[in-house]
Order: sequence, then structure tokens, then C-alpha cells
Amino acid sequence: MLSPITRQLFAARPVDTLYHYTSLNGLLGIINSGILRSSDIRYMNDSAELRHTLELMVNHITRRIVSGTDHPELLNQLLEWLSHRIVSGPMLFGASFRANGNLLSQWRGYSLHGKGVSLGFDPQHISACAMRAQFQVGRCLYDAQVQESLIENIVDTLESSVGERAPTRAAQTEQLFESIEGDLLRIAAILKHPSFEEEQEWRLVSPLITPQSDAPVHFREGASMLVPYYAFDLRDADRGHTPLDHVYVGPSANADLSTKSIELFLQQQGSYPRRGINYCQIPFRQR
Repeated sequence: MLSPITRQLFAARPVDTLYHYTSLNGLLGIINSGILRSSDIRYMNDSAELRHTLELMVNHITRRIVSGTDHPELLNQLLEWLSHRIVSGPMLFGASFRANGNLLSQWRGYSLHGKGVSLGFDPQHISACAMRAQFQVGRCLYDAQVQESLIENIVDTLESSVGERAPTRAAQTEQLFESIEGDLLRIAAILKHPSFEEEQEWRLVSPLITPQSDAPVHFREGASMLVPYYAFDLRDADRGHTPLDHVYVGPSANADLSTKSIELFLQQQGSYPRRGINYCQIPFRQR
């Protein structure tokens, strides 16, 4: 039902280097294993987009009910379903990339101890890896008017799909809402608050994974809980190593030494970036 909307949202293809900000420990893990840990989006640092999308939908549906609709019962049931399902339903895994690999706001998040690095990947390689894993790559949307229009389109589609007689039994509405759940989560994964626009984020998004599936879901230790993740393979299908396009070294009290050791490590692993390694040129401030 919402598949045409989702396909359109994920139709854009990245053409510039995609950067993934991480710590030095993350660098070691990614290059040594060739794996990027794509976390359940509910557990990601910026999972607020789920709440953002939920808020957009609740506000729009509420206004629609107040102003008059042919399907008030359906929309009220949708509000009730959204209040618990979108934040506790099937798993959807994602990983973040930025079009800007040298962004102060990101260094503040990943370089608290001078240990940040930004790994640049060829966009065609990321797209090929995504296709191989049945993931999608989508450009995040920040424009408030575009988001509002999108939400309106989603609700219009839902209402028009049921025609003049909306389902009234709980089982019917539950089945209807579950049929759009995967698309709603994928859409929510790329709707971000306008205040984050400078990040120019692209989001890697998995297929919907239910508890009944046999998908290889792993767990890692988070700040205060176990975080489910899916191992996304970044390795070149032919050569077996993780190809890099470019690397930025984050603010460091020992910029030259840090850059040199990263260079030696990547050369040793056969993953030296095509466009080299650069220091970010942002002064390091001890916190």
C-alpha cells in the first residue's frame, strides 16, 4: 500500500563519498572484521527520528479528525496502534553515513578524548554492499513542509485504500496496520528533525526483521543496555578487504602521530584509502 511512497523516497542514489564517523576502537573493529554494526534504529544515538515521525503523524491525524473525516474510527484506531507499535514492533536495522566527513558537531560526539575518525566510502561500493544484503540506502529528509506533505500522503493513501467502508473489527484494523508497518518504519528511519540538516545524512536501512525470522541478530554492550545489531558486510566481494575512499582524522592532541599510526594500520590491512588520509585541522580541546 505504501510501497510506491517508500520506493520513491529511497530512489535517490549517493554520488559523493559517504562518511561514517566512529572512534579509533570502531576503526579497528570495522577494518579488521570488514563488518559495520547496523543497530536496531530504536537503539541508535539519533533514534529520535522515530519519535519525530510519530509526533508528525499524531499531530496530522488529530487535526484531520478534529476538522472532519469519513473515517474517524479508523484514524482513532491508528492513533492507538501508533502509540505502542511503532516503538515496539519488528526490528529495523540502520547505519549512518554523512556527506560531510569533517563536521564539528560530529567530532564533538566522536572525539571526546581525541579518538575520532571519519571513514569515507565510495558510494557505489556502499550501494553494491546494500544490494547484496537486501538493504536500502536513503537520503534523510529534513524539510518540514516536505515531511508534512509526506505524512498527509500516507494518511490519504490509508484512507483511500479502505474505500467508503473502513474495517471496524479489531482484527481487521490490526491486519491493515501491520501491512503498512514495514514501510512506516523505513520512512521513519529517514525523516529527521530540521535542526539536524547540516549532517547531510544518508541512512542504510535493513529489511524488516521479525522475532520469528532466522536473521543473524547479534548483541553488543551499549551505554546502559544490550543493543541488537546486524552485521553489515563492507568487504569487497572479490578481494575480501574493506575498501576506503578517504579518511579524516578527528581533533587530536597528537595529530601527526595519530595520523601516522592510522596510515600504517590501514596499509597493513590492505585498506589504504584511494584519496588518502587528512587531519581535520580542527584544534583539539581537552574536556
